[in-house]
Amino acid sequence: MALEHALLVSLTERAGSGYELARRFQKSIGYFWNATHQQIYRVLKRMEESGWVDCEIVAQDGKPDKKVYSVNPEGRAELARWIAEPSSTALPRSEFGVKIRAAAHGDIEALCTEVARQRDHHAQRLEVYRMLEKKDFPAPDQLSGTPLHQYLVLRGGIRVETGFVEWCDEVLQALRPSAPGAVTDEEDGARA
Repeated sequence: MALEHALLVSLTERAGSGYELARRFQKSIGYFWNATHQQIYRVLKRMEESGWVDCEIVAQDGKPDKKVYSVNPEGRAELARWIAEPSSTALPRSEFGVKIRAAAHGDIEALCTEVARQRDHHAQRLEVYRMLEKKDFPAPDQLSGTPLHQYLVLRGGIRVETGFVEWCDEVLQALRPSAPGAVTDEEDGARA
């Protein structure tokens, strides 16, 4: 996905300045697609040059004028084209997964420390997603249109993070022989 398309999605939901878009990215889209302020401003300029967005200059008291962007018909057509385009179904590359695969060739406890760190990071993100779900979508069965679509993406994030946390727990249990339920090499050999 190009940043242009993420910005088009955000701007179809609500017009805004580059600063406002950057804040929205931090609070919502940023959980799924990251962009710096500088990237957002560069891409907005490129989108304006491509004819996908219109820019209105808004005067502000005691501050520089603000550029407020909105999606125009050409931008909506580009967004529709992109939505209809086949998506990649490949899983993202993961250095983390390769490290786990190579566990036999390294320090298992150091790897377990990293797995636990990753688990905690994803558990925190899961907590944020669940908080957003509770706060922003208290009645999901009554949603339609854009709010429903936002909710569905959030649910996808919740499922991904839940799965990642559970997988990290499974990895830790398998790598640490002292973990409850873990099978030691000796026990595994005796079963064979």
